[in-house]
Amino acid sequence: MQSGRTARDPVFDEAFLRKLEGLDIAARRLKAGVLRGERRSVKRGQSVEFADYRDYTPGDDLRRVDWHAYARFERAFLKLYHEEEDRTVHILVDDSPSMDWGDGDRHKLTYARRAAAALGYIALAGLDRLAVGTVGAALGRRSPAYRGRASLFRLFAFLAADPSGDAPGGTDLDGALAEYAARARQPGPLFLISDLYSAGTTGGRAGLLALAARGYEINVIHTLAPDEIDPALNGELKLIDRETGAERELTIDEAALARYRATLDAWRDDLAGYCRARNWPYLPVGTDLPFDELILTALRRNGMVN
Repeated sequence: MQSGRTARDPVFDEAFLRKLEGLDIAARRLKAGVLRGERRSVKRGQSVEFADYRDYTPGDDLRRVDWHAYARFERAFLKLYHEEEDRTVHILVDDSPSMDWGDGDRHKLTYARRAAAALGYIALAGLDRLAVGTVGAALGRRSPAYRGRASLFRLFAFLAADPSGDAPGGTDLDGALAEYAARARQPGPLFLISDLYSAGTTGGRAGLLALAARGYEINVIHTLAPDEIDPALNGELKLIDRETGAERELTIDEAALARYRATLDAWRDDLAGYCRARNWPYLPVGTDLPFDELILTALRRNGMVN
């Protein structure tokens, strides 16, 4: 079943790249006095184009208050403007042993790398700064900052490199994400592409909270192979944990498969509710979903790209 620890380079044809250029990484956070435009501009600094109002809250810059509106409505409103300065988009790819599963294009790490490459190209084409990292071990790999379309092949090379090494005792996703939060700079939209299998007690939730506390806008792409979602197993089997190597002998029948599917559905529903309560887009995806549908439809429908 496994395709090995060397997944295919995430190269796209020109027609698909042109489709990506019509997209933009979504920004959900509206800064005080600032509203980012839908596409980055080559111009630097803040424009004077008015965008919207929001209510004043203590601590806001009083210079942004519209005093004419205050005199009329007896409420303080803050003016918001389009901003044309750079932002940094962060993409984290789980390259842990459990991601080394699936055949061909359904291989989880291959699929995750291609998704990261597509999102990275959208950011580069939109003149965003791009930072990419891996979270397969507590100390993953970190890319240099990428800028502009000319960085595309360096991005591909980074994503195609060998995984950062297995974590003894299984991947601690919480630790890896918290470590990225502590080291990374310039918070912005952040995409985690992972199967969310973790030896940590919170399954990555504590790590995501650490990132959110530093100002990152979290997006979760929960990636599973088709035979993890609906396994075709039967009889007496010995299952081996890809993360820890632990073995377990089981008898698989229709009742056991039904319990497994119910547990999986409950896990993903719980993750969806947890993310929804924090305004974090969460997308559960099987790697049998056609890749162009993932990027051009599913990510847009979930508010991750525009």
